[in-house]
Amino acid sequence: MTDAVFGAVPVGVGAIVVGTFPLASGQWFVPHSHPQHQLAWARRGVLGVAVGDAYWVLPRTRALWLPAGVVHRTGATRDAVLCSLYFAPDRCDLDWTEPTPVGIDGLLAHLIAYLGDEQLPDGARLRAEAVVLDLLRPLPATPIDVPGASDDRVRAVADALLADPADARSLEAHARDAGVSRRTLTRLFVRDTGMNFDRWRTHVRLRAALPLLAEGQPVSRVAHAVGYATPSAFLAAFRRTVGTSPGQYLGGGASFEEAGGSGRAAR
Repeated sequence: MTDAVFGAVPVGVGAIVVGTFPLASGQWFVPHSHPQHQLAWARRGVLGVAVGDAYWVLPRTRALWLPAGVVHRTGATRDAVLCSLYFAPDRCDLDWTEPTPVGIDGLLAHLIAYLGDEQLPDGARLRAEAVVLDLLRPLPATPIDVPGASDDRVRAVADALLADPADARSLEAHARDAGVSRRTLTRLFVRDTGMNFDRWRTHVRLRAALPLLAEGQPVSRVAHAVGYATPSAFLAAFRRTVGTSPGQYLGGGASFEEAGGSGRAAR
């Protein structure tokens, strides 16, 4: 875990301050919130953002809007660069009250880099900010929730599956290892997580798959890595759970060239 800065983001002439933060593989900021709205985007690599049990994977074609005050964790499964835009609530017309995925196309990516120039004249900055706000469009997307468990027996099973989503053991086998009957574990799983065992395991597998897919790994390899015998079985589970294909879920915007940029702000 990495400490986060909780103080106010430096005030600029406009409504937006841009910050850039390199993240090493496996590095996560501790849970925190900001007094500003935040748009979290992977300038390079792939990010993960968790809000409670909800989890979003962010390739370079999508960002996540986080309303002011929302407690979240941000990190990376591989080396990445987090680019954060911080919006002063009293100078921002957007009124999204929930975490909201946003598509990032080439124009928006270059505008973000442009606003990261601290030497940008005030007039140019204000004009660019107005275009950024016009370009922010929500994407229809369902976060993949993996509720935690409080019962020790359920947590032991959950921890095993989180450590190895491809674990193919049946509910009966997990129940034996946990020292309870299948019926008892079934009841405890629903009570603790709000999901039955099969649905919860599917969510774990899909959440583990998304960073791999966002990195460009083939569906066949990803499907096997998270416990599916065939790519078609994985794709069917994804569509059944999320309502769309992995490509559509992760797409969110047109491809674009690498955008530069720098800035300073709290994480």
